[in-house]
Amino acid sequence: MMLSRAKPAVGGAPPPGDRRRKKGKKVPQLEELLAVRDFTGAITLLEFKRQVGEQQEDADLWIGYSAFHLGDYKRALEEYEALTKKPACSPDVWVNLACTYFFLGMYTQAEQAALKAPKSRLQNRLLFHLAHKFSDEKKLMSFHQNLQDITEDQLSLASIHYMRSHYQEAIDIYKRILLDNREYLALNVYVALCYYKLDYYDVSQEVLAVYLQQVPDSTIALNLKACNHFRLYNGKAAEAELKSLTDSASSSFEFAKELIKHNLVVFRGGEGALQVLPPLVDVIPEARLNLVIYYLRQDDVQEAYNLIKDLEPTTPQEYILKGVVNAALGQEIGSRDHLKIAQQFFQLSYFYNDDTFNFNYAQAKAAMGNSSEAEEVFLLIQSEKIKNDFVYLSWLARCYIMNKKPQLAWKLYLKMETSGESFSLLQLIANDCYKMGQFYYSAKAFDVLERLDSNPEYWEGKRGACVGVFQMILAGREAKETLREVLHLLRSTGNPQVEYIIRIMKKWAKENRVPV
Repeated sequence: MMLSRAKPAVGGAPPPGDRRRKKGKKVPQLEELLAVRDFTGAITLLEFKRQVGEQQEDADLWIGYSAFHLGDYKRALEEYEALTKKPACSPDVWVNLACTYFFLGMYTQAEQAALKAPKSRLQNRLLFHLAHKFSDEKKLMSFHQNLQDITEDQLSLASIHYMRSHYQEAIDIYKRILLDNREYLALNVYVALCYYKLDYYDVSQEVLAVYLQQVPDSTIALNLKACNHFRLYNGKAAEAELKSLTDSASSSFEFAKELIKHNLVVFRGGEGALQVLPPLVDVIPEARLNLVIYYLRQDDVQEAYNLIKDLEPTTPQEYILKGVVNAALGQEIGSRDHLKIAQQFFQLSYFYNDDTFNFNYAQAKAAMGNSSEAEEVFLLIQSEKIKNDFVYLSWLARCYIMNKKPQLAWKLYLKMETSGESFSLLQLIANDCYKMGQFYYSAKAFDVLERLDSNPEYWEGKRGACVGVFQMILAGREAKETLREVLHLLRSTGNPQVEYIIRIMKKWAKENRVPV
């Protein structure tokens, strides 16, 4: 807000005659309460002074300020609206009122109030956020240009990056601010939230722990920790993290209580969805989406459609979910129009730089047999975490093989460390190359498998692949020089059948003057 929390705009120390002491502890001064962010105490003190007729400079303004910072935006709204109706109202009250409207979701009223306020950095930040809410790119860029290299403006920019799913850009800003301001511990929560959105749940936990060491009872931080546990483990583990909050008589903010109720429904696999989620549909954005998912799981496609039909999607998840609902409804009622709409949403949900989306999209392409397009999308992915995931490696290897690039699939295996996953990738290369007639790399893969495991099936696969390479050489579809390596692979086997196969190959090589 416009008023400084570090140096509250109140009068100096009271004259000696007014320093009344009562039995017990001294009554705290307003500036003391504000300095320690005891906004409940500040409101109590100000209301008491009102009742006993004591004058406190800017009392109404400070009550509005304290209510706002408690998250009691309705109370703040009452105070600020009353102040704007007074003849001697300070023009700065309008930007405070605008901020309150904003937090109540009353964006049109927020813009109208903000434009009545004098120009200031706070006004610019607020109008910047409103431009985002109204999807007005022109205004957004205009207010963006007015931002300065100061903490408040940079935090505002980071939040817009976050809401536009530019999580790495937001992380960069938060980390830069933290380098110069280690005491801004809450920024660790913002960084952790960004990592959560990027699916780096373990990294999110590490960053979050820095904050929880200092503020162990933070509702928002504990809720995020629970969400990480849900992703890393399961719903029971997540719910256990929230136990201290749900057992507590009070929490930090009413919004946090609603958020926790929402998340408990998710952690419990949809239990209580119809009781909890409907009132939260216009409060927590994910509530609508989770309720749609609940209806889909109950095969109530029409209710799912009614809930999502007016939603204007802005994220990949929203585009995909709206596409799924339209596809399900189109199939249920035989509507080609809904199926066409579903197709459009699936196409619109393509986010070129979104690694998570590309990962899912490429798998879907590959599963449908579109291996060429799937390979292109897989290679767009930048996330090292995804690129080291076995699911990614196996699907990409399969695409390479289907696209007649078995040598690239083999390179993927060579880059892997020895593990159960590398063994599985070998099996995939050996069998898929065999099916595709790419016998040379199939033979190489079966050779390694045979040396790692004496299973006779690996010898049979290797034998067939080596014979397949020989046949391709005879047909002129494989270089004659390849025969030398095939013989090398065969000689590494102790199976008695190998001598007969080698004798035939060497005889042909001698007759055709091929060095082996």
